[in-house]
Amino acid sequence: MPTRRAVVLSSVAAAALAAVPSRAVAGTPRASGGAGLVRFGLPKPSGPYPVGTVPLHLVDGSRPDPWVSTQPFRELMVSVRYPARDVGGHPYAPHMLPGEAAGWVELNSLYKVPAERVDWAATRTHAHEYAPVAAHGGPYPVVLYSPGAGDPRSLGTTLCDDLASRGYVVVTVDHTYDASAVEFPGNRVEKSVLLAEFLKVQDDQKKIGELLHKTEDIRVADTRFVLDALPRALPGRLRAAADLRRIGMFGQSAGGFTALQTMHDDPRIAAAANFDCVVSYVQNDSDPGNLSSVAVDGLDRPFLLVGKDGNTRGTVPSWDALLSHSHGWYRGLTLTGAEHVSFTDLEVIVPQLAGPLGLDRETVVANIGDIPPAEAVPADRAYLAAFFDRWLRGRDDDGLLDGPSARYPRMTFFA
Repeated sequence: MPTRRAVVLSSVAAAALAAVPSRAVAGTPRASGGAGLVRFGLPKPSGPYPVGTVPLHLVDGSRPDPWVSTQPFRELMVSVRYPARDVGGHPYAPHMLPGEAAGWVELNSLYKVPAERVDWAATRTHAHEYAPVAAHGGPYPVVLYSPGAGDPRSLGTTLCDDLASRGYVVVTVDHTYDASAVEFPGNRVEKSVLLAEFLKVQDDQKKIGELLHKTEDIRVADTRFVLDALPRALPGRLRAAADLRRIGMFGQSAGGFTALQTMHDDPRIAAAANFDCVVSYVQNDSDPGNLSSVAVDGLDRPFLLVGKDGNTRGTVPSWDALLSHSHGWYRGLTLTGAEHVSFTDLEVIVPQLAGPLGLDRETVVANIGDIPPAEAVPADRAYLAAFFDRWLRGRDDDGLLDGPSARYPRMTFFA
């Protein structure tokens, strides 16, 4: 496969990842931001490594932007999470940059949650900016992450930082003009056009299907470009630590669809996980027809389906088609009590907002279901790590993927 021409604008990354004199290790991530706004925190990763992170600005000069006709190239922002060696003197990375936060508030997809009353830019993650890569345990498998439609890559931080802490290089991708807002170097912000595009066709089911198809095609092309660019885009020591012969992918909502469709289209993806998304160009999980090529052809490599409460092979027609046509290993799981966004950071964010914003239980449950975050987050982390450990590392996962576990009773299997 020919490599697309890429311009990588990450000049500070290589130098910053070189040896830096250690200073005092920063304490717990602290929020700072607008006075009077509600703030929240994120759970610590569970693995043995501290986490480092570096941003990459990638430009694909081989294709014009499919959303903005006047732009002769496609550009993306990517974050790389990885096992770090010494985090002393390396500050905690922000969860969202100010421009990203403002775009998220503007697009606000949460049910009855006044997003403008939350300081989305105040939170710090548990990843340390430009920390040096861990010298032991590598090279590490690489896992890509794609977020839901309209969402920024930052909403997958809880799962992505956890994977990195367990010994993975995790590459999170913002799909420009799809994501609520993408902040580029120089504080330039590009906002989503997806809602405007949907409003143009909302009364025409055929055109809605075509828009969904276009959206996924762009996302897959973005992902394949990132795969092409990584060998040169990664700073030197991180490049040496990333094993690009062992690549997996996962995502939530449209990002889960992207993961499976990319694996179908690109042999470099060895294993993929889909958190709660159909693999067809329909609006509702239960809608039949309009299947994607991954659903029609199936897959011959390992994949994982994880659905919200009620989503199984029997209730999601495109999942049934995918499983019927696949010849590789797979598992189907349902997280009882979960809602669609329970597989994102919103699972832990919404409960923290409930008291300060006066959200009633009905509103909280409508957003994240009735599963407590203390159950949802460990389950999501455990099954995702077990899946990639089995298929990218060949490690024993204690049989977690072979049947129900008393440790995670809310995670049920479907055939």
